[in-house]
Amino acid sequence: MIETEIQPKPAITREVSEPFSSEDSETSLLDFLILVLERKRFLAWFILGATVLSTIIAFLLPVRYEGKVLLLPPAQNSSLGSALIEQLGNLDSSLGSLASLAGGGLGLKNPADMYVSLLTSRTVEDAMIHRFGLMQEYHKKRMVDTRKELERHTTATAGNKDGLIRLTIEDRDPKRAAELANGYVEEFRKLSETLAITEAQRRRLFFQRQVELAQNELTKAENAMTQTQRTTGVVEIGSQARVLIESAAIMRAQVAAKQVQIESMRSFAAEDNPELKLAKQELAALQSQLEHVAGSEQDPGSDINLLKGRVTEAGMEYLRRYRELKYHETVFELLAKEFEIAKLDEAREGSIVQVVDTAVVPDKRSFPPRLLIVIASIVLSVFLGMFWIGLQRRIALASELPENQHRIQIINDLWKHPRNI
Repeated sequence: MIETEIQPKPAITREVSEPFSSEDSETSLLDFLILVLERKRFLAWFILGATVLSTIIAFLLPVRYEGKVLLLPPAQNSSLGSALIEQLGNLDSSLGSLASLAGGGLGLKNPADMYVSLLTSRTVEDAMIHRFGLMQEYHKKRMVDTRKELERHTTATAGNKDGLIRLTIEDRDPKRAAELANGYVEEFRKLSETLAITEAQRRRLFFQRQVELAQNELTKAENAMTQTQRTTGVVEIGSQARVLIESAAIMRAQVAAKQVQIESMRSFAAEDNPELKLAKQELAALQSQLEHVAGSEQDPGSDINLLKGRVTEAGMEYLRRYRELKYHETVFELLAKEFEIAKLDEAREGSIVQVVDTAVVPDKRSFPPRLLIVIASIVLSVFLGMFWIGLQRRIALASELPENQHRIQIINDLWKHPRNI
């Protein structure tokens, strides 16, 4: 039996590289600095070429100027009508039913964002395009493309802190840039004349329609009253009946006015608005008072029924017509006063937006920033030149290795004499 001696395998030794030390980093940095200094002529010419090229590009870029306008939108303040109606309400309780509507305190947000949207609306943009011939200026054949180009040159923002609107528009001609910026404001004002934008305008238009309706109803009531006087021959009623009829008519008019107020508030306030909830509570209180004075508010003749047995049938017909007349007179009076107050508020607001700073012809271009372009190109060329020097050094070192030389030879052969696959 042959015994074979098993020799132990040589131990595999593993060299553990020391961690990268700061000395190696400093040596590598110094080597790279030496390499850059050796190629400093190349680096200088590279930086100079990049600087010259960037300077030429900076002067070839189209110059633009900015026309700037600063606007002040109307604030949601307490209206003049609120103060007047409260003073009148102290003298006449029948006017107090619409006081809260005149105040305008509906908790609306700052309207600056709304005015920014209106400034950049399609209607205003189309007016600008036709007014200044922007289709030819921007070399566009369609309106949609011209709008996009105009929007690209226009910036409108609302300040979060001061609430002011800043409108900026760019153009190659400084005079034209100022004209475009001011033209935006003029076209917006033309648009705003056809819209009820502010709260006072909305109230004025609403009460104007209500006054017209109330006037028509009052005219009908007057004609009916005249006809009743002719047919019945009754021309006067007792003082007690008069007081009862007038009290009930005024109370019903207050209820109707409060209902008009609630309907108006619903057009620009949510159902959970505190002012709207308060108005509903006031309406319920007025309806309760009306029931106490003249019976059920749902029964239009409840106040007349209290006088049955005291007047003749002709007198009852006269009382009904008189009640309707006093009711429509009171409603018309309340709505007419609110309409006048809304007109005062609208006149007090003045224009929709106030121009704080009109656009003037700029004396300095906004684009291109030539100095910034040149400085940025110099900094970038320094890094690119150093990177290229380091990359060349790496390639040179790699090509000196024998295995890499063999691979490079194969690549050259394949490049000169490609094989058919």
